[in-house]
Amino acid sequence: MAPSDRSKSSGRDGNRHGRTALGGTSMRPIGIVTTLVVVLASAAAGYWVGRHGGLTPASLVPAVAQAPSSANTAGEQEDILYYRHPAGEAVYSATAAETQEGEPFEAVRAGEDVTLGEQGPIAPQDRSKAPAASGKVLYYRNPMGLADTSPVPKKDWMGMDYIPVYEGEQPSDSSVVVSAGKIQRTGVKTETAELGVMARSIDVPGTVTLDERLVSVVSPRVEAFVETVADVTTGDRIEAGDELMRVYSRDIAAAGAQFLLDLNSGIPAKAMSGSRLRLKNLGVPESAVRDMEATRAVPESIVVTAPFDGVILERSAIPGMMAEPGDVLFKIADISRVWIMADVPEYLASDVAVGAKAVVRFRSLPGKELEGTVDQVYPEIREQTRTTRVRVELPNPDGVLLANMYADVAIKGRQTAKTVTVPNGAVIDTGKRQSVFVDLGEGRFEPRDVRVGMQSGGRTEILEGIAEGEPVVVSGNFLIDAESNLNAAFSAFQSEVIEP
Repeated sequence: MAPSDRSKSSGRDGNRHGRTALGGTSMRPIGIVTTLVVVLASAAAGYWVGRHGGLTPASLVPAVAQAPSSANTAGEQEDILYYRHPAGEAVYSATAAETQEGEPFEAVRAGEDVTLGEQGPIAPQDRSKAPAASGKVLYYRNPMGLADTSPVPKKDWMGMDYIPVYEGEQPSDSSVVVSAGKIQRTGVKTETAELGVMARSIDVPGTVTLDERLVSVVSPRVEAFVETVADVTTGDRIEAGDELMRVYSRDIAAAGAQFLLDLNSGIPAKAMSGSRLRLKNLGVPESAVRDMEATRAVPESIVVTAPFDGVILERSAIPGMMAEPGDVLFKIADISRVWIMADVPEYLASDVAVGAKAVVRFRSLPGKELEGTVDQVYPEIREQTRTTRVRVELPNPDGVLLANMYADVAIKGRQTAKTVTVPNGAVIDTGKRQSVFVDLGEGRFEPRDVRVGMQSGGRTEILEGIAEGEPVVVSGNFLIDAESNLNAAFSAFQSEVIEP
């Protein structure tokens, strides 16, 4: 070949080699771009998993062709638990499904599922760190305790994962299982039901009234003229024998003259007893009759004295007035003993008996307490207040208790025989039923319907439902009651759960 031909050939070859080299150079940017796309996709997937708590981060990594392996083969043979949205959204299905765009949901097998721990989701590779769950997952319950369950993993509206419930966690009986951590955090406390005697204390308001048996009036039995009145007024305290007034009566003067006539005539005492009795019937004091016997004269006026110690409640006598028979000239009350009139509600009236002890405190006398007894339970119920009056008798030697004074009365009510009692806080009263939670041990609590009796001293009488010695919950009942309601909802739900 001529040199010129070789040079041309060399030129063509050089150009061909040059194009090949140039083509190799142009392919490098394409490879770099492809690598960047893969890296960015992986980073985006990782970011989505970090923000949304995805179940299986590996599922978001772009698929790379791999040679079949024994591990993959074993994974494909594992049971499918559920199906998840191909885009990683919080949408799940118990059966095969498709998105609105027609893209099939991804199957999640047993080896790919996550375990929900107290700190959040636990990836399959970290399950060795999670506490072992015994049994199969029955369903997932609402993390906030609402009666809402799901057959597949789910998030609530706040993004919190539903909690799995495994076989064996739900008690076969009516008891409620509460974890030790919840019991400690909520302060659940128990006490033992005990035998005791219940005596209800009936606390009711009352007022001081005068003992009507110790109230008396001074009234003439015949027409009498009031000559003078002693210097006493309403509210004054007087003693027995103190002068109240002096009166003159023609009838008393005539009876006195007849008495002296019989006395001076030497008539035997038995025969003259008639004239003496007449003076007594006219209201002449015995002291005045003795004065007639001693002086052999009828007095110009009769002195009227106080019949007993007490307080003048009313004075109507006026000097110079003419009093008719029966006119109330003085009204006197003995206040050495008073009554406390207490109003007891109708539903407590049967617990009050005559002779019961009562402690009375007075609002106007702080710190003063008096003990008395129930003297009367009035046999009627007031229509307006639906209460019955109970009368408590109290001594008042110092006279410090005044009529219409307010009082707080604590009456010792009916006492029962020995019966089972629990603290008041142990009873959950819904209005229609009363329940108590019995501690069965190991975090198990059984709700019991009970029939309650009276309450006294912070304890409630249990007539039926609880035996002596059984531990009952007295604090934290709300937590166990909520768990009990959840169990009822879950039990109803289990029959409708669709097995994936």
